[in-house]
This record gives sequence, C-alpha cells and structure tokens, in this order.
Amino acid sequence: MARPRKFDEERAVEAAMRAFWAAGYEATSTEDLCRATGLGRSSIYNTFKSKHDLFEKALRHYISVKNAQLFERLESGAPVRETIRGMFDGIIAEEVEDGLGCLVVNTMIELAPRDPAIAEELRRDYERRLVALRDVFAAAQRAGEIGGDRDPTALAHFVISTVSGMRTAARAGGGKDALEGIADSAMNAL
Repeated sequence: MARPRKFDEERAVEAAMRAFWAAGYEATSTEDLCRATGLGRSSIYNTFKSKHDLFEKALRHYISVKNAQLFERLESGAPVRETIRGMFDGIIAEEVEDGLGCLVVNTMIELAPRDPAIAEELRRDYERRLVALRDVFAAAQRAGEIGGDRDPTALAHFVISTVSGMRTAARAGGGKDALEGIADSAMNAL
C-alpha cells in the first residue's frame, strides 16, 4: 500500500509556479523549489518526477487560472470595448503591482523555441484564447458594436499580441504611463 502524501500537491504546484514565474525555468534551482514549496528534494522528485514535470504542471496551473479570469471577463456580457479595456487595465494593475510579467510570455521566450512539449502547450493555450476572443468580436459585430468590415480573427490576434507586448514592455521597464499608452493606442485601433 502506498504511503499517503503528507502535503497538498496543489499548493506545491502553486508555490512552484510562483518561483518559476519570478525567476524563469532555467534560473529556478531545485533548492529554490524546495524553499518555495516547503518540500524536500526527495518529495519533489517522488511526486513530480523532474523539474520539467513540475514546471509543466505549474504552467498548466497558471494557464488555467489566467484563462478562467479571461473567459469570465469575456462572458460578462459587457460591451466589447469595455471588456477589452478592462482586460488591459487589469494587466496594467498587475504589472504595476508585481512586475512579474506573464509566465506564458516568459515561457514563450525562454523555453518554447527548444522544448516541443512546452511549445505545444503554449500553442493550445493561444488557440483557446484566440477562439474565445474571436467569438466575442464576432458577437460584437453582430450586435453592431464594431464594424462589419472588421475581421474578428484578426482582432483576436491583435488583442493577444497587444497583451504580450504590454507584458514584455513592462518587463523591459515600461511603467504605468507607457502601458496605458499602449492600451489607449490598441483601443483606438479597435
């Protein structure tokens, strides 16, 4: 009979996610993960098999949490411009508060070019967000909120790219004014 785990695996994944998010995959050592999770090295490897396995779980957790927030916003029924501006304002607030950027964007840059499993996870995530945004823009178009000549898929790509750009600008030192300028420019383009 297997011994019961003496810790909460979900809390360990959340703590590891925060460690990876703050420092990146490569710079986060096993010791960093032990400190973050409160687990010993053997507990980490017995449960998660490898640092990479733990990272994949942490990344999926991050994506799940962030997408739940996004989809809730998109399903609010608010006008599309209000919805998108609220999303941009939320990003600005997060970046001003913690400046960690986005684990997805950070991972796209750090790991995706050389890690096919991570690249595929990020591709699936991008596709889910693209479809959700496209559907919101298509509905806004049917409701007359945006012009019939606008391509909902192109607008969805544009918003995703704007969000990634805002996250990257923040990591590069762009402050609140810069991020608000990016958001204002994007809203003008919608």
